[in-house]
Amino acid sequence: MNNFEFYCPTKVIFGKDTISELASNIDKSKKILMTYGGGSIKKNGVYDQVKQALAGYDVIEFGGIEPNPKYETLMKAVEIAKRENVDFLLAVGGGSTLDGTKFIAAASKYFGEKDAYDYFMVEQNPVVDALPLADVITLPATGSEMNNGGVISRIATDEKLAFHSPLLYPQFSIIDPQVTFSLPVKQTINGIVDTFVHVMEQYCTYEVNSPLQDSWALGILRTLIEEAPKVLANPNDYDARANIFWCATCGLNYWISVGVPQDWATHMIGHELTAFYGIDHGQSLAIVLPRLLKNQKISKSKKLAKLAREVFGVEESVDLKAADLAISEIENFFNSIGMKTKLSDYDIDANEAAEKIRARFSSRNVALGEKGNITADVAFDIVKEA
Repeated sequence: MNNFEFYCPTKVIFGKDTISELASNIDKSKKILMTYGGGSIKKNGVYDQVKQALAGYDVIEFGGIEPNPKYETLMKAVEIAKRENVDFLLAVGGGSTLDGTKFIAAASKYFGEKDAYDYFMVEQNPVVDALPLADVITLPATGSEMNNGGVISRIATDEKLAFHSPLLYPQFSIIDPQVTFSLPVKQTINGIVDTFVHVMEQYCTYEVNSPLQDSWALGILRTLIEEAPKVLANPNDYDARANIFWCATCGLNYWISVGVPQDWATHMIGHELTAFYGIDHGQSLAIVLPRLLKNQKISKSKKLAKLAREVFGVEESVDLKAADLAISEIENFFNSIGMKTKLSDYDIDANEAAEKIRARFSSRNVALGEKGNITADVAFDIVKEA
């Protein structure tokens, strides 16, 4: 196992009717900017629960944060936060709202001359100050509720980039699985795929003698595969919703990544598909992952073979053959829950997409993957096969 440091200060408040605990976790002296997305929280009752819990607080609202949160939108919230001297942020919604709120937290304390997106996202300068934040998370997917990262898009340049900072951990996250009962099926499926691929990015690399992390990772995958059909058959199944939500949180709270190499090339390629073509994040991951695994099968064969045997019950003693079966089973799982896995399913020309991504990666001189061997040309090959 490799050396590691682990830090996660986020308090998780999980379970039924936990939104009412907001008042006991935010000081009443705080001036709060409450952020949210397109308004679904006003339809499912979450907005009313939050407002009731924060009765008597000084709360300003900012709505309209998009899926794949846009820099241009977030900067409007930054202007409000600076002008109104906001001193606490509360994200209410899915991972996009929370990711966007993390950017608002950093940008609200940034007073440099450079464009904030260039400064934090492109140049990856460290966040040295940020507003404190917390969240009521309503969508199991990103794991943003228990990590320090976010992914932000910029319309002007068709970019979608990630950033991280220890200052961007939520102080607390409220997770009530009941609020996911009304999620559209598409969002439920996207979240399951996103969680699955998060785990694969951290697990499916090469052996470093990390049996506990491997067991945790495979346990999350196994649970997703078992619970997904239940929640799709009965959206009001509280236990299935709770299990999937906790999988999403644990899929990217860094527990399974400590001491092990990580990949993240599927995400980096997927981000480009979203930036260029506007497909959902989960959709982009389901397209890229099987093709990337095939391309990198030899170097990932031991981990893939272990997954095949311990998650999918494959009885094949030859690792490379078991790896092939694992890749097929993964794509079959995505298809079984209603997730399409080819660019043609979204009327995207694979050759065009591959060339666009190769050109962008060439300009950035990227070397992705746990071994740094996924270059612009390799990414081209992966996308072309999709």
